[in-house]
Amino acid sequence: MKTVLFVGAGRHQRRAIAQARARGLRVVAVDRNEEAPGLAEADVAEVVDFSGVDAVIEVARRYSVDGVLTISADRAVPVVAAVAEALGLPGIGTETAYVMTQKIAMRRVLAEAGVPQPAFAAVRNVHDGRAALERVGFPAVLKPADAGGQRGVFRLESADDLDAHLHAALAESPTDEAIVEEYVDGLELNGLVVVRDGSAYALTLSDRLRPPGIGFGVGWIHVYPASIYADRLEEAERVAVHAVHALGLENGIAFPQLIVTDDGRVLVVEVAARIPGGQMADLARHAVGVDLVEIALRQALGEPVPDELVHRQFDQPLAIRFLTAAPGPLPTGTVRAVGSLEKVLAFPGVVQADVFIVEGETIRPVRRDGDRRGYVIAVADTNLEALDRAEAAAKLLDVEVE
Repeated sequence: MKTVLFVGAGRHQRRAIAQARARGLRVVAVDRNEEAPGLAEADVAEVVDFSGVDAVIEVARRYSVDGVLTISADRAVPVVAAVAEALGLPGIGTETAYVMTQKIAMRRVLAEAGVPQPAFAAVRNVHDGRAALERVGFPAVLKPADAGGQRGVFRLESADDLDAHLHAALAESPTDEAIVEEYVDGLELNGLVVVRDGSAYALTLSDRLRPPGIGFGVGWIHVYPASIYADRLEEAERVAVHAVHALGLENGIAFPQLIVTDDGRVLVVEVAARIPGGQMADLARHAVGVDLVEIALRQALGEPVPDELVHRQFDQPLAIRFLTAAPGPLPTGTVRAVGSLEKVLAFPGVVQADVFIVEGETIRPVRRDGDRRGYVIAVADTNLEALDRAEAAAKLLDVEVE
């Protein structure tokens, strides 16, 4: 029996861990949170802070693992790469892992390769920030150079905004570094790209819709297929694949995020080297019939990934509506009771739904990815009809607050 190590055991990891075990694999999982839901699913659970790479390598050696991977956790990507290198296992390499998780390094590599992207500058202090704003202009986006989940992300309309938010952005960075980027108006797209032996295949492009206000960076609705056509769709796929190649990914699943402007330009926001969160693995499964977790497990173990596992099996329009507070369907306040999902799941077209709300927690207006407290996935004959179904079904969940 082969053994695979999961670095991180959160909610997104739990289902993948269960899938790995159902496949006949022995699963070792590490997470610093002893209550991480994936630890209960694993054959072996180790409470380890995976920011300490040596401790994770020690676990991997002790259990003689045959493969190592992570799902959704961006900060675990360099750890997975380091463990794989230390044990001589399949992996993306520490250099590729670095440039695909450190936004400034990523931007510089993309710039050298001629990949279109927003203007940017590195920031460590207010002086850097003001110089960056002179180069980038307003509006701009400030965010940590090496953090995810929309933590520490702010839209800047003036130098005063920089002064107000720089400390919070730097506090989310393990290396005390931030990046200021040009804010670009346009349609944001999520891409899924599968890479095998240096050959990249653009699997899906979907609309990533965002709320107004302070949560402007959070994807709260995903719609497939993307609402662009013909030449723009082809250009978006080309740019996504170009970015993935430029960053050096030879084998893996990439998650490029793009912006298509009104004048037809396609710019790269960033590219991750992992199965993304935000139910994107579910999108691939329901929309095109591709199992990203199976692909990731095979690549971690050095097993072949045949064409039939990678190529689209069908093309099903769908929408994912996340459960968030204003301006989403959830009320704000301290939760007193959460109703059943029965009505949501019974709504026409709904194929999957879940809720992560617990009694006693406080629901706040959406600001970061963690404020998404559940989701509804609906399918239909068109993506717009699927979105209407998902939004209508999301309103059927009863949440009582005080």
